[in-house]
Amino acid sequence: MTLLRDRDLARAFDHASRTYDRLTGLNPGYRADLLRSARRLRLPGDGAGLHLLDLGCGTGASTRALLRAAPRARITAVDASAGMLRRARTKPWPDTVRFLHLSAEELETSGEGPFDAVFAAYLFRNVSDPDGVLGTVRGLLAPGGRLAVHEYSLGGSPVHRALWTAVCQGVIIPAGTLTGDRALYRHLWHSVLDFDTASGFTGRLTRAGFTGARALPLAGWQTGITHTFVARNGSATAGEATR
Repeated sequence: MTLLRDRDLARAFDHASRTYDRLTGLNPGYRADLLRSARRLRLPGDGAGLHLLDLGCGTGASTRALLRAAPRARITAVDASAGMLRRARTKPWPDTVRFLHLSAEELETSGEGPFDAVFAAYLFRNVSDPDGVLGTVRGLLAPGGRLAVHEYSLGGSPVHRALWTAVCQGVIIPAGTLTGDRALYRHLWHSVLDFDTASGFTGRLTRAGFTGARALPLAGWQTGITHTFVARNGSATAGEATR
């Protein structure tokens, strides 16, 4: 299968935005795992005085997780899908949260940043040039800034591949077919199989210049299927090292 990319993928997400929250709500632990990953940024002081980026915010579930993890931070949330952003903006948000219609690739010349931390959920499988986007993220992060990536990235065992395929063919694709979004959810299935393993993406982060890159597991049925990746843009400052 040819994966959806760029405008084709954004259009597919536009259409799926109508039912996206309902479908993800069927995934046990979906929102709890996003919160767990956001908290793994380990932001001090509830995020007071920090400017955070939610990269690929979708309908705002990841933004909500980031807000809960750092309720005193200022958050800029961006997505390439206008439809997903419309859904996100209909929800109640404090004045410290704003949404922008930008792709990951467009951020480099957007004038946004610098950011103290970046949270990216379910993004890197879907970009044409993950190394280029990682370079953009590094350029947007302040020195010592933190990155957390929440992503479907298999552990490398054939069991993980088989479980992911069984879930997609038995649950995800049939549910997406009912909503008219079969192509998007078939893309989801294949994009995970084609993406880096957890060790592969950790290595990609290191090659991109991030330090301390680690893959952290998530609990439940997604163990070995979804990971949190944490890293920094360079070393921690002296003040951060004591937090």
